[in-house]
Amino acid sequence: MKKEPLLLPERHALILQQLNTEGRVLAAVLARELDVTEDTIRRDLRDLAAAGLCQKVYGGAVRMPAAPEGGTLTQRMERQQSDKSRLAAAAATLIQPGAVIFIDAGSSNLAIAEALPPVTLTVLTNAPSIAARLLDKPNVDLIMIGGRIKQSLGGSVGATALREVELIHPDLYFIGACGVDLDAGVTAVDYEEAEFKRRLAAQSKATAVVATGAKLGAVASYRVLPLSQLTHLIVEADAAEALAADYAAAGVNLLRAGA
Repeated sequence: MKKEPLLLPERHALILQQLNTEGRVLAAVLARELDVTEDTIRRDLRDLAAAGLCQKVYGGAVRMPAAPEGGTLTQRMERQQSDKSRLAAAAATLIQPGAVIFIDAGSSNLAIAEALPPVTLTVLTNAPSIAARLLDKPNVDLIMIGGRIKQSLGGSVGATALREVELIHPDLYFIGACGVDLDAGVTAVDYEEAEFKRRLAAQSKATAVVATGAKLGAVASYRVLPLSQLTHLIVEADAAEALAADYAAAGVNLLRAGA
């Protein structure tokens, strides 16, 4: 005898239970388990995401992440300062003499600006705070990407900035990320910011993200790029071995701070 199909509230309750216990759900798996179509599950996930109960990502959904750090760029830099300095030192080892690099807005990237090696470089940035840290470095040819500054982000990401990045192809792009997740990839909290990062990443020869422990597994609202398109991921020395192995298996070059 065929069992009765679940009602909408019952499906939602089961999906939320799985999200709470496992942290994520896959639409294809849920469709098989609940004996409904994937379209039905996708509608369920959209409803739950609209209610603020989960974060919808490609192929499924994840548990809502913790709120991102608030405050200005300088204020965010003051949090976990020693951790970010160690991560920045590791990130700086990726920089080759004579390279053209882009340093995105972000508190971890502000630390990278301070950790640049004493070699001849061209550095582009959309963040005034980062540019200010580089003004006294005679080895750096500094180029500002302009336009209106979005104060919550600490950088320019609007139409003017997008037009200007069409002209550049950096050797290495340090992306400021709000979250780095195996399924959702690199994500950002702002729509315009995510579009700016996507455009620049597509034009860069290599990309890199510095991720504190809080950012690994976190998912923000807007996707920047899948993990398979990220070249380097710099993590803390004490990042869990199993988790680090999963990121490395996804095709990212994993670099541990202090390793």
